Formats: sequence, C-alpha cells, structure tokens
Amino acid sequence: MAALYTIDCDYLFKEYAASYLLVEGGKAAFIENNTAFCVPKLLATLQQAGLRASDVEYVIVTHVHLDHAGGTSALMERCPNAVCLAHPRAAKHLIDPSRLVTGARKVYGEKRFSELYGEIGGIAAARVRVMHDEETLVWGQRQFTFLHTRGHANHHFCIHDSLLEGTFTGDAFGIHYPSLQSGGLFVFPSTSPTEFHAGEARESIHRIASRSKRVFPTHFGQCNEVLTMKEQLLDWIDFSEKLQLRAAESGLSCQQEVDERFRQALSQRGILSESTWELTKLDRELNAAGIQHAAASSIPTA
Repeated sequence: MAALYTIDCDYLFKEYAASYLLVEGGKAAFIENNTAFCVPKLLATLQQAGLRASDVEYVIVTHVHLDHAGGTSALMERCPNAVCLAHPRAAKHLIDPSRLVTGARKVYGEKRFSELYGEIGGIAAARVRVMHDEETLVWGQRQFTFLHTRGHANHHFCIHDSLLEGTFTGDAFGIHYPSLQSGGLFVFPSTSPTEFHAGEARESIHRIASRSKRVFPTHFGQCNEVLTMKEQLLDWIDFSEKLQLRAAESGLSCQQEVDERFRQALSQRGILSESTWELTKLDRELNAAGIQHAAASSIPTA
C-alpha cells in the first residue's frame, strides 16, 4: 500500500518546514530531513506508518541548505539500510559537511547554530548516490525523475513522482505557508543568497509546472493550484530581476522595496497583521539579501 505523510518539522514556526515520508510496499523514503532535532519526529511518523528504521530505503534531499538537509547524517545513522540521493554538487557536502558547517556558524554564531542545527556529521561516500538531470529511479509502483532546477541554488534538484503526478519542489517552486492562504493563494519565490538567478529560476518554474498536477514545496505542504502558483512566481521573479538591475546600477538597498512588495501582497489579500509580518520576516530579509548579492556580483539574469 502506498501512502504519503507530510511531517511538520516544527522549525521556527508551525507549518514552516516539512519533511515528506513516502511508504511503498512495506518500504519507506524520506524527502527532506530538516535538522537533527527533527529526526525523532520523522522516526515516530515512520513507526505510526507501521514501519521500522531498517525499512527506510532512501533519504533524499533537494539541496543542502540546512533547513532541508541538516538532519540527514543523523537520520542516516538511524536508518542502516538507507541510501542518500543527492544532486552531484550537493553530495560532497553531505559526505564532508565541514565547509558548509563553518560557513553557517559564521552566519549564525556558535550559540544560534547549535540551537537550530545541533551536530552535523558526514555520511559515508558509499551510502550517497548522485542523481543526474532527468535520471529516473523505479521504486515500487512509482518512478522518480530527478530534475536539476537552478535559480535558488546551483546544487538543487526536484523529484517528480509518477504515482502522485506531482513534484517535490524544495525551494524551486516557491514558498507556500498554509497560514497565509486565507485570502486566496499566496506564494512567492525564495531568492536568498548566494545563487539567485532570475533566468534559471524562470526555467525551473516552467519545467516543474509543465509536468506537475500538484506540487509539494518544503515550505509548506501540498498545493494543487500549479498554474496559478506559476503565474504568481513568475511575476515575483520579474520584480526581483528588475530590482536586481536597479541595485546593480545604483547600489541601492533592496530591503525597503522587498518589504513594500510583501506589504502590498499581504494587504491586498486582507491578511496583513503583526503575525503574518513576523512570519515573513526571515524570507523578506533573505530575499532582499539574495537580490542584493546578485546585483553586487553582476550575475547575468538571462
């Protein structure tokens, strides 16, 4: 029997970051692993599904940003038969996360890094399998197709699931917080540092939408309004690209314009409040910083 479980990782806020558990013929696969602190919750969900850690065959990460992959090594330690599937550029950081961890510690500081992510160890190379663009993997009744999707990160892939007729999109097909949907569909892209690229992001959005009846973004949960999501995301990318070009020409700060764009979008849907403004705070800051970085780096946008 096949089943899908959406697990709230309780990262920063409720319904902020998800891990997905797929059950297929008495075996299991996790897509996205959040942090080491979430691993007990992942395994508890596995137990609720009637399976054991030894039944996990695959542990999959869309990319190695730590809210997606920080718990991978801890999960792999608990799942002795699992193979980790990753983008070719991500695999080396899963095997040896020292550079990733050092960079994150500088950004967050030692105390905050430990609070958010705990310990991050390496994974034996023999247990990591790279998946190339359009490579397929048959698993029970379904076929996974791995799509390299740049724009948010150069080491990002998505996983199309033939049985679900949908795609696990990581951060390549926007942010979709359930608590922001009461005024109608509201999604926006993640343009965070350091690899935002408007042209690549557009291509990834089109590619995902062209083959998906539904999507499963990590932030957060299943969404079936794929075409409407695509339209909103492309509009945001256009805004981000124009802001990047202006910032490159003038050196202006992007934060004020990104904040105003969010303020208008939330207000138009009647959901602007202290709580929704706080919920989007980190995304607003990261998106502005990513656009600013792209402008300063003179990254081509098409």
